[in-house]
This record gives sequence, C-alpha cells and structure tokens, in this order.
Amino acid sequence: MFSGVRTLDSGRDEELMVKRNVRVIISRGAIAITAIVCSACDSEVPSVGFLETVWVPPAEKVEVHSLGQGETFGGLLYGAVDANEQEEVLRAFQNYADPRRLRERTNVVLRYRAGTNKLRSVDVAVSKDRTVRLTRVDDRWRSSLVQTPIFVDTVYATGEISETFWGSVVNNVDLVEMTFEDRNLLIDRLDNVFQWQMDFSRQIREGDSYRFAFEREVRPDGSMRDGKLLAAEFVNLGVPYHAIYFDPNGDGYGSYFDLDGESVRRAFLLKPLSYRRISGRFSSGRRHPILNTIRAHRGIDYAASIGTPVMATSDGVIIHRGPKGSFGNTVEIRHSNGWVTRYAHLNGFNRDVTLGTRVRQSDVIGYVGMTGLATGPHLHYEMLQNGRHQDPLAVDLPSGDPVPADDMTRWRAEMSGRYELLKTIPGQSPLRTFEAEAEDGRASGGLQQGEGA
Repeated sequence: MFSGVRTLDSGRDEELMVKRNVRVIISRGAIAITAIVCSACDSEVPSVGFLETVWVPPAEKVEVHSLGQGETFGGLLYGAVDANEQEEVLRAFQNYADPRRLRERTNVVLRYRAGTNKLRSVDVAVSKDRTVRLTRVDDRWRSSLVQTPIFVDTVYATGEISETFWGSVVNNVDLVEMTFEDRNLLIDRLDNVFQWQMDFSRQIREGDSYRFAFEREVRPDGSMRDGKLLAAEFVNLGVPYHAIYFDPNGDGYGSYFDLDGESVRRAFLLKPLSYRRISGRFSSGRRHPILNTIRAHRGIDYAASIGTPVMATSDGVIIHRGPKGSFGNTVEIRHSNGWVTRYAHLNGFNRDVTLGTRVRQSDVIGYVGMTGLATGPHLHYEMLQNGRHQDPLAVDLPSGDPVPADDMTRWRAEMSGRYELLKTIPGQSPLRTFEAEAEDGRASGGLQQGEGA
C-alpha cells in the first residue's frame, strides 16, 4: 500500500552505491597518478620494452590402450585410420609380430599430430623386452623394433634354512629389491645348478645354509629379464657344495664347476620330475598295493599331479614308447655305458618323442599319469645297468667332463675372482682356503678348516 514514503529496491540501491564508490576510487586514483607523472616530468622517462610474442604449439594427443578380452589390434585402429590405412598398418606390423596373437592386456599407444586427429605413430608392446613402433613417413607406414634397455647388476645373498629352501629365499632380506616372480626364478636357477648334487625336495634339512652372487639383467621398471649365478655355495648336513660359472668361449653358454674344476653336472639327473613326495622306494620285496602279493619293487615311485612333465635323466635314444603291461604307458631310454632308464604309468607322451628319437638330458618325454596298475597319479622310475636294476637314490652317478686342460689357467683366474665374491658374503660355514698350486696347476688341497668370510 502506498504511504507517501518512497521505498527503494534494496538490491538496486546497493548497486548504485557500489557504482558511485567505484567512480570515487577511480577519480581519486587518477588524480594521484597524474600527480606522480607530473612530478616526474622533469626527469628522464625510461623506455619500456615489449616481449616478443612466442607461439607455443599445441601438445600432441596421446592415447594409451590395453587390449581387452576379445579386442583386436585391428579393431583398436578402427576410427583412428581409414580402412586402407588400417591394412597398411597391419602389414607393417607383421614384419615383427602376428597381430592375431596379441594377448589380452597388451599395451598400445596411439600418438596424433598436434592439433589434428591424424594418427602419427603407434607403439605396441609385444613383450616386456620388445616394442613394435609404427610410424607414418611421407604418408606411408613404416615399422621398427625397439628393444627395452637394460642394465646389469649383481645381487648377493646368504641365508640359513629353518623350514624350506623356497621359504628362506623368498623371504630373504638381501633380496628385497627383487620381485616375488624374480625370486622364484632365482630359486629355479639354484635348483638347476645343484640338481645333480642334491634333491631340494628331499634332502634339505633345518640348519642348512647357502650364499651366492647372482648377476641380473634389469629393465627400467626393476623387473629382471634374465640372470645367472656367478658363484654359489650350499651347505647340506655340514657338507659344502660349490658351483662356479665358467664360459671359456664367451658365448653365454658356460657351465658350472666345483672348486677343483670338476663339472657339477652328472651323467644322470637325481630325479626326473618335480614331485610332492616319494611314495615307493627300491625294495627286493614289498606288498603290491593292488595285487596284494609280495614282489620286488625295482624303482622309485614319485607322487605328483597328473600332467606333471617327466624329463629324460640323461642323453640317449628312445627304445620303447607305448603300453607295457602293468607299467601302463611307458618310455624306455638307452644311454651310454650299458645304462637304460624306464618311466612308467604315464598319462601321455611328448608328441616329438617317438621310437628311435635321440633325446638330451632334461628333455620332456611324457607326463605323469596312473595308467597300468596304479592306485594314484605317480611316476615309476627305474635305472638298469647292463640289465641289472640299480637303486636310483643310492647309485653313484658318473660325473660330467671337467674343465679342459687347455682352459685350466683361465679357469683358475676366473674361479679365483668369483670365489672372492663368495668370501665377501657372510655365511654359516668356513669357505675353502687354497693351498699352493701343485705341479699340474690344480689346487692340491681339499676342504680346509679356516675362518669363515
């Protein structure tokens, strides 16, 4: 209701007041600036420089993809290039890899020219160590292979076994910089080197110890591409075993020898497979679990999961491959010096192993099963020399070739240096100290009782 008193819109009133205040502030500021400028009229006015305009090109667009389940490289290119270019990119890629065999989670990086949607290059990580790079050059696609850079280092570790060898190495504080996967690979390397001296599944005891120097090839992300033992010591029940790497030809195909230059390799592996336990031992008479009769058991039974790979324990020739009565599927190999090995109850055979095939030590010849008379999955393994059965766990296996006489001087020099590496690693037992060389150039002493390194 109108009352004769003017009512102002509060919002507009405040707006007017703000505008007036701004005018006042600007006016007073202008007066002050004018005064300052005038007071400086009599003095020299410095020249003012202007920065040249710098043009900054737009950053290129980068897309990082990880192939999903069922996704293909060609499908990923769809939309980034036209159909003709897509075919050209795939043809260039095939110079180094098959696009149909790219696995799920393969990383693909697409780079586009700055300020455009025109694809400039593509990087496809076909493995941890190889990347196929596809680049547009003069409107044509070219491919090249980029190798992941590596650096080489050496890790040292020592440990005493309280429960299992595997647990000791995996939890070793000296190996904290190695991934869990790499520690397992290291265990495999140690097992491969000492597989002729001891069975890590059966012979390891609490209080056994080890120390080693391991050379690694390491990727930028810290993962290991490859590695080899330079020197290692394993003490089992107080008995030290040593392995020193020696590569006389420098081609990366060296071997391991003990401190006397004798090969750690034996003519036969101690075991033909990785197993859970020994379920049957060599015996002149035992009760057969199925026939319920007393009969000789002329081999060793290794309990393992169905499908576990079975390896040839020595070089030789296949003389039997197929069913063999109560043995079920069986492989027999003839070796040198009158030796024959038998592998029974197999689930299947390696397709490349046929009658007359020549095999090498550690070649896979078949897979664990329970064919024939068997109550559970296991491998029955026998060794015969000149037709007479031998206990595989007790037979004295012949050793491999020692360091050649022509390489002995170089061997001793390299062995001494790598042995010094071991001496710098604290251990649980004294390392061997060398006596003066004998006339034949070999160390004349055996294991000496000295101070531990």
